[in-house]
Amino acid sequence: MRLIKTLVVLLIILVMTLIWLTRPGPVDAVGWDVPAPPPATGALMENTDLRRAALLGQGMLNGPEAVLLDDAGNLFSGTADGRIVRIDDQGGIHLVVNTGGRPLGMALDNIGRLIVADAARGLLRIDADGRIEVLVDEIDGEPLTLCDDVAVGKDGTLYFTDASSRFPLSHYRLDLIEGRPHGRLLAYQPETGTLRVLLDDLYFANGVTLSPDEDFVLVNETFRYRIRRFWLSGGNAGQDDLFADNLPGFPDNLSRRPAGDGYWVAIPSRRNPDFDQISHSVPLRNLLARLPQRLQPSPEHYGMVLLDNAGQIVAAPQDPGGELLHELTSAVEHDGHLYLGSLSGDRIGKWPLPPALRHP
Repeated sequence: MRLIKTLVVLLIILVMTLIWLTRPGPVDAVGWDVPAPPPATGALMENTDLRRAALLGQGMLNGPEAVLLDDAGNLFSGTADGRIVRIDDQGGIHLVVNTGGRPLGMALDNIGRLIVADAARGLLRIDADGRIEVLVDEIDGEPLTLCDDVAVGKDGTLYFTDASSRFPLSHYRLDLIEGRPHGRLLAYQPETGTLRVLLDDLYFANGVTLSPDEDFVLVNETFRYRIRRFWLSGGNAGQDDLFADNLPGFPDNLSRRPAGDGYWVAIPSRRNPDFDQISHSVPLRNLLARLPQRLQPSPEHYGMVLLDNAGQIVAAPQDPGGELLHELTSAVEHDGHLYLGSLSGDRIGKWPLPPALRHP
């Protein structure tokens, strides 16, 4: 009798497993033959440089994903609970406004108003009195699913990203697992209300920044380990090409150095060799998407890279394992320091640039 009961239980488990495996899953995956990662030598040699950072707001911030500094050196960030806050030099937290969504990328327009890429609400503009205006929350009648980052041009044009038109922030890993291009780079002119799609079919369109002369705009394709360049003027205007490829991890936000001689690229996680190894397999991708999130690939904390104006890596400050700073998603240089934000951390890092990276 005990044997029969055991067989019945095993049969039930088998049937339930078959049902689970054959029902429609959350993704329609495609395969990708991933190139071998760059070797951890030279500028990419493993180091612990970021562990020299000071910590601001430790324990009082919940996911300060992006950081912004104004001309006076005031530091701002947006958190997972919808707040946009100012952080003083002693780490004190001062509420600016609550968007009611999830503020990610931020910038200042040409008269000092705050422009926010809010994952839940779209592209926002906030005045000095804290009034929130929704600038863009849909494209061709379809809602923005994951408004991610924004940069402001000298003429007032707002360049911003919709990371995925399919998956919201809460399910962004499914965009990685599915392996299809759902991201877009857009341009919005507030004076006329004109909205243009500059690039589509991007693999998770993330951080965005302009070149010093604003002849091109850079956008990170997080799930292809690369940075794409869209030309705004010159002989290549309207065309795009690769600015940097085969990065050591997943590029998130990026920012231009104040002197215009390079770009900081935050990399919250190095590449996962196990995921890279199965990326060509559609069945394994589809199976992975069915698993609970705790069983899916987790970030392998890294740091950032510094690119020169040719897209070559010249430095890669790191904190392996995220002992001090983990899942870094933004890096902004100001007055000899790098300010570091995190999607899931509880602090902002303030890292003193080493002499070799400082400007005279």
